[in-house]
Amino acid sequence: MLRGQMLAQQSCGQCFGTSTRTVLAAFRSARSRGFRAGPSNTSASVAALDPAKLGKCWLVGAGPGPADYLTMKAVRLLQTADVVVYDDLGSQDALGFVSPATELVYVGKRGGRESIKQPQIDELLVARCAEGRNVVRLKGGCPSVFSRLASEVAALRAADIPYELVPGVSSALAAPLFAGFPLTHVTLSPSFTVLSGHDPDSIDWGALARLPTLVLLMGGRRLGDIVARLQDTGWPTDTPVVVIRAAGLSQQQVWHSRLDRVETDTANVESLSPCVVVIGRVAEFTDGLRMLSAK
Repeated sequence: MLRGQMLAQQSCGQCFGTSTRTVLAAFRSARSRGFRAGPSNTSASVAALDPAKLGKCWLVGAGPGPADYLTMKAVRLLQTADVVVYDDLGSQDALGFVSPATELVYVGKRGGRESIKQPQIDELLVARCAEGRNVVRLKGGCPSVFSRLASEVAALRAADIPYELVPGVSSALAAPLFAGFPLTHVTLSPSFTVLSGHDPDSIDWGALARLPTLVLLMGGRRLGDIVARLQDTGWPTDTPVVVIRAAGLSQQQVWHSRLDRVETDTANVESLSPCVVVIGRVAEFTDGLRMLSAK
């Protein structure tokens, strides 16, 4: 276990000072009202504190995992943070930049496993900042892509906590390059669409039928459902598919397949998570050279 690592469920149960408890009580009340706009008890409670003693929260992208792909700003923030609240990052390289005095709080989620709930994470960020501590909320990839950013920003805004968004390298963009091909091509892939594969029932698959390239994140557990829905909406069975597991890490695995075979080709893997799935003709390229399609 990493130094200082703890579950946020435990961390949220720690005893806070009176002023912080007041802020949290008002924050919970605001959350129950859906963070509606306008003056709130939360704002009043935070305003009662000395603004100079409030902490700030940086919501930071950790990139695909290896430290080489962290931004310089992310490194500087990690070196000076009082608290780092971090996800499943694939690699823990980023935590190597954290000071020994920094509190580490693990809040990772992984499909199929019991995980902390998002409202608890929101509350944790508000509480630590209300204590006057500077917090880095470290997220895998880029905070702008499927990271529950909106929920955490809404919580910080409701509590009048200052925050800043810091981009990172999204696995949606990096994974194809790690596998040796681009996402765009002048004729084969003039555009691409990024989707979450977590809940196939929520997607209008018919609307995707004429798109050239799909990039699916969090689709490993539902790959069979995704393939079936694409075929049902007219995608050719020989459409190239590349599955990149643990992109950019030493344990990276890549499967080059096609729509009618990818489920079989990956059937012997205990878990595909975390993976990126690229579907479309551009996936026939590797290292810039056209692959021969398996017919």
